[in-house]
Amino acid sequence: MRPPATPRERSVPEPAPGPEATDGSHRAAPTPPDAQVTADGTGATSDPAPRAAQEPPTPAASLEPPTTVSRKQAAKAAATSPDPTTGRSPQPPAATATQSPAATASDPVTAASQESAATASEEASVRPGRAATARAHHPTTREPSTAPAPTTTEPSGSAPEPPVTDLSDLAPAAWPARAAAAWPALPLLVALALWVYATRHTDVSALDDFGLVSALHPTFWAGLAVLTAGFWFTVRDRRRPGAWSLAYVLVLLVMERATQALLYPTPLYAWAWKHDAVIDHLLTSGGLQGADRLGDMAVYDQWPGFFAAQAALVRLLGVDNAAMYMAWWPLVSSVLLLLPLLLIYRTFTEDRRLIWTAVWLFCVGNWVGQDYFSPQSVAFALHLGVLAVVLRRYGRSGGPHGRQGQAVWTVLLSVLVTAIVVSHQLTPGMLVVTLVALALTRRYRDWVPAVTTVVIFLAWCLTAALPFLSAAMPDMIRSIGDIGANVETGYGTTPTGTGAVATSWAARLLSGSVLLLALAGVVRQRVLRHRALPLLLVAAAPLPMFAASSYGSEMIFRVLMFMLPGAAFFAAAALLPKVRTLAADAAARDTAPPSPATRARPRRVPLPALPRPRFGVWVPLLVLLAGTLAFVPSYSGKDRVNYFPPREVALVQQLFDQAPDDSLVVAANRNYPLAYEQYWRVDHYWFLDDDRRHVDEIVRDPATVLARDMAAVEPPARAYFLLTRGQTANSEMNGQLDRAQLDRIRESVASSPAFELVAENDGGVLYVLTPAS
Repeated sequence: MRPPATPRERSVPEPAPGPEATDGSHRAAPTPPDAQVTADGTGATSDPAPRAAQEPPTPAASLEPPTTVSRKQAAKAAATSPDPTTGRSPQPPAATATQSPAATASDPVTAASQESAATASEEASVRPGRAATARAHHPTTREPSTAPAPTTTEPSGSAPEPPVTDLSDLAPAAWPARAAAAWPALPLLVALALWVYATRHTDVSALDDFGLVSALHPTFWAGLAVLTAGFWFTVRDRRRPGAWSLAYVLVLLVMERATQALLYPTPLYAWAWKHDAVIDHLLTSGGLQGADRLGDMAVYDQWPGFFAAQAALVRLLGVDNAAMYMAWWPLVSSVLLLLPLLLIYRTFTEDRRLIWTAVWLFCVGNWVGQDYFSPQSVAFALHLGVLAVVLRRYGRSGGPHGRQGQAVWTVLLSVLVTAIVVSHQLTPGMLVVTLVALALTRRYRDWVPAVTTVVIFLAWCLTAALPFLSAAMPDMIRSIGDIGANVETGYGTTPTGTGAVATSWAARLLSGSVLLLALAGVVRQRVLRHRALPLLLVAAAPLPMFAASSYGSEMIFRVLMFMLPGAAFFAAAALLPKVRTLAADAAARDTAPPSPATRARPRRVPLPALPRPRFGVWVPLLVLLAGTLAFVPSYSGKDRVNYFPPREVALVQQLFDQAPDDSLVVAANRNYPLAYEQYWRVDHYWFLDDDRRHVDEIVRDPATVLARDMAAVEPPARAYFLLTRGQTANSEMNGQLDRAQLDRIRESVASSPAFELVAENDGGVLYVLTPAS
């Protein structure tokens, strides 16, 4: 029968009985940590002294009286008690000659262990029993204290521990993890370097029918390819923060929208120069004027929001005119669209892959060119802002608590709608049809946004804009329902020539691809058809506007632009695997919350590795790359028409510097810089905008017919004939008159005694009609 355990033995926990242990028999000691398992299953220790045989542990026969012993004293005794299997006592600390004093001093753990062993050697040597054996084979649990953990001291005569030579034994350095986390910066920097090199080695002095496409240095295309590939592999990795995707999108916008501002010394687009003239008029006159003073240009004074804001900005910046900064407006207006776009997309999903891929597709699909210095660029950003407020604050999913403070959002909504209404004619109509479509759904069955927009729109149309609408209403009524005529481009807007046709088809294929991808996304991602139904309505709502008006043969382009925010979202879903919505994310969090250990685990971002050739990785990348590259010809393919060299600008400026009040400027079309300069005191006549029969008369006898048309100008006013490089490019590439016909008109005027040459350079010619004698 086993004797009762002494208090000293009770202070040390018993080892758990193994499979070979029975009541009254010995228990197998656990294999020491430094033991190696032999072929027969026994543990062979690394002790250099051979062991003859495995002896059974000494029976516990100590019947000493109970004595209170602390755990610290028990640990000291265990360190110096003889080995029950060999009978040898450990060497005293003084006998350890393999460690130098310096090494002992530098290792506090070893020094403390040796001191503990020396202190308890005498006490433990007289108490060899079962408790010591148990402690030697099953270490006790140390109580929390400041004492260092005991370490095993090498026997006397053993060799010192060899130095670490395997680098795998060292702790991993911090820089590989940082490099892995920052690898998306490499494609960004490479793309920017290639873009900078391309802009420094691109010559735009002789553009052809392909515009900027044929003039760009090849490194520009390489930079776009590197940027697109880096974005795709970054956005697909869910462990990457969204800041990297934002950086890629910003660099994309810089490469797309800032390239022209850097390459061209003058602003693009005749319409931008026209808007600069309207701002100059507001600064000069100090107020709005009617049709009796301004004629057709009075329409801009009836929607003055954008121009009044720009006039204030010109004065605030202290510049001469808006031409000082309007070359950079496409980049600024495109960046302004990012915030409302992100708010709209985050309303339906938190999947960063879907959000940023949709933003990327929106940027490359927005080739229409309405981001230039125009009221439409600002009105479109405000339009998206209104949609963001409505989608996030007027839904029914939030319940009664989600509508707290709705009055504040209604006030903000009214401010945004008012800014749209006073700035642009078409955007309020697009906004109304979109809000009505949303109000017809169960989720957004709140008519406050739609009614607010309609009331503000009608109030402006029946007051400030009434003069223009009264004159234009008959034509507007006739165009309602005539979809064929509204979509038709008409005379003077048909691409002509190889370059114009190629860039036009590139734009059509780009828009068609985005719409087809959106359709594929609707079919493929079934969850989005229900969860993101409002975005599907946002994409489809502008379609009825085809039946409303032609909007100067531009309705098809405006409809595509207003469809793009919703279409880009579903197009991105077609390029990605299974996507997540907010509802799915919430359900996943409720059913499987992450454990604290998972949340505390540090995130390790691996170095990038090219994935295996798979359909779901490389095919979407090729589609994204094709769309990104197709944007350039779609957006910049007509730069031969839209770019005006400095000498052309100087020629036109010379005209207005010397033209008296009430003078007349006759030109082929309005595609030249400063075309509306000082329009409140100088009249304009563009004969290609006239009836086709009259254009044919001018082609048959240019000098005679033009002199007759210009003869009504009375002195001291003068009549000028202006023909520039921009007019010739626009006429050729849009199917009006070809170069031969325009050259014939120029030669006829030059040889006529009715005209006198005023100025001529490589940008164009300027003649004045001589007064009749």
